[in-house]
Amino acid sequence: MLNNIKISQKPDEIVLNINIIAEMNEIIEELQVKLPKLKEFYKNSKLPMRITGKLFSETEIEALRDLIHQEIQVVVKFDDVSDLLGLHAIKKTFESNTEISETKYIIGSIRSGQKEEYPGSIVVCGDVNAGGEIVAGGNVVIVGVLRGVAHAGANGNMLAMICANSIDVTQIRIGNLVKELEEKVDKNPVATVSGNKIIIE
Repeated sequence: MLNNIKISQKPDEIVLNINIIAEMNEIIEELQVKLPKLKEFYKNSKLPMRITGKLFSETEIEALRDLIHQEIQVVVKFDDVSDLLGLHAIKKTFESNTEISETKYIIGSIRSGQKEEYPGSIVVCGDVNAGGEIVAGGNVVIVGVLRGVAHAGANGNMLAMICANSIDVTQIRIGNLVKELEEKVDKNPVATVSGNKIIIE
């Protein structure tokens, strides 16, 4: 089903809100269907286009921008982590002490479709289910199983970490880094950044 991209018109821009758990191939397939319709709109408009909702790597951004420009000559902007967190004052990567930070505690599990954001650290006293999302400026700690999306250091803090009782997801994120996971990781894994890579201990 082509429902990963929601298009809306604002006074000063066209917004493409992309489902955070959508795979890149699904996004491309849906864009190929929806771009011809957008092209009709752009015959009479010069509004810039903004991509929001999901973070992309530099390679993915280039691929999506090229795909859009094949159909429409428009300025395309991609939201960064500070935009997605709503921390508009934070525009540069910084490192702060994550051993001591403001923390939000969530009692119970995160359901599919539920999203929790906090500028400090987040502790979930339960599971994060598939389709659920945790976005923290500091650390992410899951007492149960991480099956959804976890993004620590979302404001650019590369000292942040992700830990859980077990991790059973396709990818995790720290700062602007993404790590793909091919199999479930048990025994209280801790993910940190070392040498510009996410490592799991």
